[in-house]
Amino acid sequence: MGWVGPKEAPYAVAGCGARWRMSFAWRRMRAALPWLVIAVLSCGATLLVMLPAAWITPQFAKATQGHVNLIDPSGSLWHGSATLVLAAGRDVGSGTLLPGRVQWQTAFWPLLTGRLNMRMQQSPAMPEAIDVAAAPRSATISAGEIAVPAALLAGLGAPFNTLDLHGAVRLAWTPWRLLGSRAYGQLVITLTDMSSRVSPVKPLGSYRVAFQSQGDTSTIDLSTLSGPLMLSGHGTVAANETSFHGQASASAEARDNLAGLLNLLGRPAGDGTIALDYTR
Repeated sequence: MGWVGPKEAPYAVAGCGARWRMSFAWRRMRAALPWLVIAVLSCGATLLVMLPAAWITPQFAKATQGHVNLIDPSGSLWHGSATLVLAAGRDVGSGTLLPGRVQWQTAFWPLLTGRLNMRMQQSPAMPEAIDVAAAPRSATISAGEIAVPAALLAGLGAPFNTLDLHGAVRLAWTPWRLLGSRAYGQLVITLTDMSSRVSPVKPLGSYRVAFQSQGDTSTIDLSTLSGPLMLSGHGTVAANETSFHGQASASAEARDNLAGLLNLLGRPAGDGTIALDYTR
């Protein structure tokens, strides 16, 4: 290393001491690093396990523009439940509360890749569980069906809120795929033995409404399965306009008793039929 004079010796000793202290500190840091990583991972895993159910429930309202809402959540993100509120129309504040609760289970590993995989079931309205898979810009929902109260139809506005319909309503859907604001899939609404407080005829009939979503636009088809009140029509739904054109009529034996109800549905079009024309 060479000869160190008397004046340079203190500085050499100080330099060696500093290097020794740095080496010792580095060895201690390397020894503590694995434990630090374990502590961070443990804290992260604990936070994930303890994530409350309330963390996920707002996402459903956001993804469905307020038509599907989960309220009063309990449990965690992994095993939780909530009350299901459905809103048929644009006024999401007038949603319909379903009896029972939605229960879900969430898979852990897909979250590490930025995906959310959940298995959900609503008791007692939904006979089979459905699978929901969501990514940052897309989501898929497996096929399923659910029974809902007829009061849900009132959320569609006039004339449904005036008719105060009663009967069995079941929603059944094919697999749905959401890409941003675009949706692809089919929803079939079956209305069985419907009645109204404004008509003495009970039941009015059973009907089928098919809603086909094709991205930016959707179609609606209405048909009558049975009953004295006969309804049919076709409509389209777009981002800035919804229109429906159809007709309503009554069987000969119920025509007089259904005259008042038919006048509420639309305007006379001749031959005993009523035009069903709605645009918004």
